Amino acid sequence: MNSSKIKTMKTIYLFSIASHPKARHINPLKITLLKPEIDFTQYDNIIITSQQATKALKQYNAEEYLDKSALCISQKSAAAFRKIGGEVLAIGDGYGDNLTGLIREYPKKKKWLYLRAAKIASDFVVQCREEGYRIDEAVVYKSECSEKLKNIQVSKEAILIFTSPSSIECFLHHNQIEPTHKVIVIGESSAKSLPTSIKPIISKEKSIEACMNLALEII
Repeated sequence: MNSSKIKTMKTIYLFSIASHPKARHINPLKITLLKPEIDFTQYDNIIITSQQATKALKQYNAEEYLDKSALCISQKSAAAFRKIGGEVLAIGDGYGDNLTGLIREYPKKKKWLYLRAAKIASDFVVQCREEGYRIDEAVVYKSECSEKLKNIQVSKEAILIFTSPSSIECFLHHNQIEPTHKVIVIGESSAKSLPTSIKPIISKEKSIEACMNLALEII
């Protein structure tokens, strides 16, 4: 009887808040929503760079903020804001650093409120302020590394997908990326958080679906 080799399918590990049916999902972060005191009447527009910011907004009276249009970082953050009844002003390409160009399209007299995490990767606000734009910041959520990462065992031939710099940092607290791993990241900011010895595949589109398509091509 002739024998044939059966190709072993590599496991895809998705380190993200959101899951995907074709990946083993591991949420690397514990999100805590915060509720600082905010006088929304001071602002013309809101800047939202994550779905968690919209979740934090829901802690406030909707009448206080739903008359403020939002500049959203991506299609998913825009969809989350629309879902709670908000109007989207403009949508970015998924990268915080590129929001500066969108903000420049509006008069400097407008006052923006950036709803952000305690720790952020982009410094677009600093650049905009230097150019004379008025942007205040409110920390509405914080993230910590999940205890789940202590107990995971990642197979040597796995494909690892990371969707943020913090997901990489948290993974590396308790684990290491092996030379045999294939690594896919959702953008340049995440790529910069990897050890210099790791050469990742960088998704051109900042979405989990795009990362999964890359993983399925090399599985």
